[in-house]
Amino acid sequence: MNFQGIIEVSELAEHTGNPALVILDCRYNLAEHEAGEQAFLENHIPGARYASLHRDLAGPCARLGGRHPLPSATQFAEFARSAGISADSQVVVYDDQRFAFAARAWWLLRHFGHERVAILNGGFSAWKEAGMPQESGPAKQGAVGDFNACARTDELLNHDDIYPHLGNPPWQLVDARDPKRFLGHEEPLDPIAGHIPTAVNMPWQAVTDERGYLRSDAELREHWQNIPADDDIVCYCGSGVTACVNLFSLAQVGRSAHLYPGSWSDWCARILHPRKASEQT
Repeated sequence: MNFQGIIEVSELAEHTGNPALVILDCRYNLAEHEAGEQAFLENHIPGARYASLHRDLAGPCARLGGRHPLPSATQFAEFARSAGISADSQVVVYDDQRFAFAARAWWLLRHFGHERVAILNGGFSAWKEAGMPQESGPAKQGAVGDFNACARTDELLNHDDIYPHLGNPPWQLVDARDPKRFLGHEEPLDPIAGHIPTAVNMPWQAVTDERGYLRSDAELREHWQNIPADDDIVCYCGSGVTACVNLFSLAQVGRSAHLYPGSWSDWCARILHPRKASEQT
């Protein structure tokens, strides 16, 4: 069993009960932080464990670094082990929000060295629509995994990497937020409206259809065709979460890209709280 990228409901159903399979339910609500876990308790795929964005898939917030900083290797390894993930585990992640949070878990697992991870196409809605079994209540206690986190550093760019090169950027910044936020017409979450100079807008929802199914490889290649294949890409969003949906879609068509983890929320914080010259050395 070695699924990477996308997995269909029928494929997952064939392997439920396999001891090497770990399923993570990543449903979340940015307005109600406990809503995703409550939905998990009501019903979920049998054997799934719950992965909370703010508790498991993000680190503690500070003045800088954005609203959902990346977890440390130690923090993420502790979560992964508690979820039963080991070096030989096949991990499947899902949500019901067009990969918005499942892609974050997919990206983190790969970032910390685990390649055997796939996103359930269509999410939990597809599982239910197919008439597959569900269970309710807390996750059953399982074996602890031996996951060892080893972070990659070549796929991250931060404010200090990006800002000095705005005049002649060696990459293309891609903003995953919806057009109204990108254009600065509205900003429901961060203190400043707008986008990073030189960025182009590629909303994360565009890589799936309205039912939450990933578009075909041909459609994804067409979606990204305006950015030359040899251009470096830096993906960002509001806080480094939905940018991972764009990263996932790029990986599906064989293109690599960097993540700006703090994204627009970190960029705003740097404007509002500029560091003194003594702090920049």
